Amino acid sequence: MTSALTLSGSIRQGSYNRVLQRHVGRKLGDAGVAVTEIDLGDFDMPIFNEDLEAEHTPEAARRLAALFVSHDIVFVASPEYNGGASPLIVNTVTWLSRQKPSPFRHAVFGIGGVSSGKYGTIWGLSHLRESLTKLGTLVVPTLLGIGPAESAFDERGEPSEPAIIRKVEQIVHELTLFSRG
Repeated sequence: MTSALTLSGSIRQGSYNRVLQRHVGRKLGDAGVAVTEIDLGDFDMPIFNEDLEAEHTPEAARRLAALFVSHDIVFVASPEYNGGASPLIVNTVTWLSRQKPSPFRHAVFGIGGVSSGKYGTIWGLSHLRESLTKLGTLVVPTLLGIGPAESAFDERGEPSEPAIIRKVEQIVHELTLFSRG
């Protein structure tokens, strides 16, 4: 059975990106995928510093890298900070990029995000796609940018607009169709 790992670049309470993570996870489950949902708050990693790396790579980085490698699909929901990916995602990607074997060369990745602005994290997702691609990651074409956050989901965590529903369906289709071979 195909397996998926979902995570969010926001660990704050009430995060719209956690809502998106859970929603995409449900839709992947509906498509017959076994889904593992994780909270990056459970993977304590200091801000990346090569001096730290030489003496102590966090065990959390090794555990998270193993999770990436053990799943066929990885979905990342990331907020946008100053036109880029969230600091949590940047730090996570940096620590994981130092792990062997590369956790970015096995799974097919999907990226999405929710923000308060009308562009819905598109700039941040473009930055994240570029970074992941440079690491050898296969990222599906659809960028799932959603905004404004306040009206994007109903009280059950379901998208409130037909356009969002279609984009979620598209990214789930791509994630279940694409393969690393």
